[in-house]
Amino acid sequence: MDEITLKALAKINLGLDVVRRREDGYHEVRMVMQTLHLYDKLVLKKRTTPGIQIRTNLSFLPVNENNLVYRAGMLLMDEFGIKEGVLVQLEKRIPVAAGMAGGSTDAAAMLYGMNQMFGLRLSKKELMERGVKIGADVPYCIMRGTALAEGIGEKLKPVAPMIKCPVLIAKPAISVSTKFVYQNLKLDETTVHPDIDALLSDLEKQDFDALCRDMGNILETVTIPNYPIIDKIKECMLASGAAAAMMSGSGPTVFGLFRDEETARQAREDMKKAGLARQVYLTSIYNNRCKRGGIHD
Repeated sequence: MDEITLKALAKINLGLDVVRRREDGYHEVRMVMQTLHLYDKLVLKKRTTPGIQIRTNLSFLPVNENNLVYRAGMLLMDEFGIKEGVLVQLEKRIPVAAGMAGGSTDAAAMLYGMNQMFGLRLSKKELMERGVKIGADVPYCIMRGTALAEGIGEKLKPVAPMIKCPVLIAKPAISVSTKFVYQNLKLDETTVHPDIDALLSDLEKQDFDALCRDMGNILETVTIPNYPIIDKIKECMLASGAAAAMMSGSGPTVFGLFRDEETARQAREDMKKAGLARQVYLTSIYNNRCKRGGIHD
């Protein structure tokens, strides 16, 4: 195989709780992760020149070891002594630095693609074990679907699939530092935590209305006071008929869940007219249990 084209899918958090701050500085989390049909496209091509070369449609993205795609490729090249090189054409559509695991899912696609292209015969589990060396979200991006993530995000368990529905994505023209959010997160006896167990029960029952009520993201307590536009986007989505609207990850992207396509399409137009977001996408829930073939079909 000399060339392979891959879709690197975005994720949202249906629920995000931080359990505690560890002595090593990391935070233990409980999150319900969900894959979307919004994706970046990677085209990998073998070349005779050793190493990884990355070309991308965004001029501000690094194309060296500061890019997770590069690090993922070199990880496998070093481990398996691969002498040939790989040219990566990366077309970004997932908002950058947006709480949607854009960099992690690109790295996951790179691991998967290298495994296929060079016949490394690594299982999904073995790819996930290597992925955590790149970033905590990478194993989930290899796994995909609906999952409970614990620990620092690397302990994954498949759960009942998310109900299929339209999803509106809106990212404002701001950047949010994940480090800043976690450093300023208040965890004490007064902290109100999302009910992750209730969310898991809602998924088991396939109860869309209850799920929308029980969604929660503890990081909103930091991000929204510092970036009020996030709350404005949520309000706009709810006013346009979203059954629920919430920030994904540490932000600043907001997603809205809708009961029907027509309402979601109108909400997309309302969001564009409001001028609150730089990037607006209408997508849908991805459920890998209904898919066949490779994980990056």
